Amino acid sequence: MGADVDSYPNLPATSWAVLGMLSFGEELTGNELKKWADWSIGFFYWSPSVSQIYGELKKLEELSLVQSRLVADEGVRNRRLYRITEAGLRALRNWSRDSEVDMPVLKHGVMLRLWMGHLHDPEQLKRIVRTHIDNLRERARRAGRHADRSDPEPGWSFTQMSLRWSQRYFEAEIELAEQLLADIDAAAEHYRSSVVTDEYGLPVPRHPGSWRAVGADDPDAETAPDRSAFGEDGGSGR
Repeated sequence: MGADVDSYPNLPATSWAVLGMLSFGEELTGNELKKWADWSIGFFYWSPSVSQIYGELKKLEELSLVQSRLVADEGVRNRRLYRITEAGLRALRNWSRDSEVDMPVLKHGVMLRLWMGHLHDPEQLKRIVRTHIDNLRERARRAGRHADRSDPEPGWSFTQMSLRWSQRYFEAEIELAEQLLADIDAAAEHYRSSVVTDEYGLPVPRHPGSWRAVGADDPDAETAPDRSAFGEDGGSGR
């Protein structure tokens, strides 16, 4: 079904994430939304900064998609609580149902370093991978713990499902990373035995320009979207 362009406003993905966090029936401050993002969507999408969240809340309130009220708490400064409006909920439903779903974009800092592994010692590359594995184990542990702690709230059933998926994702990434430790040795041996280097230690191409042929028959090469056009949150929202 095609999207009705009038059924939801043209907003960045961060706005929809903020509205989504407000769709669980609670009034929240911007700081609380940040904490919620860190333990939920931060595992599989990204976690916006506090300033970004407040910027989106201001925009959403101007569009009447959220509304806020000041609450005076004894002994502390006033807090501004936000909740989604009926119009905001309608727009969120329409966006989540009708908008085009972007393919996940992989930006893997570890693999970028390994891709240029000819510049480094194999043991240095392995240290990078081992650190990555340690970080993945911690993220898998945290995602699993947060999923366990979601049990008391039935309204978080799909949140819990997403956290379980995140845990499995990190565990699968650990397996891939562990395989890389052996792959690094194999790549290093092949490089040492087959490559001629110049005075700077860089590889001398055996067939200059052969990189052009690698993806020559790839139909996606000419049609892949330019992801640099998107903001930090990785999506235009439409």
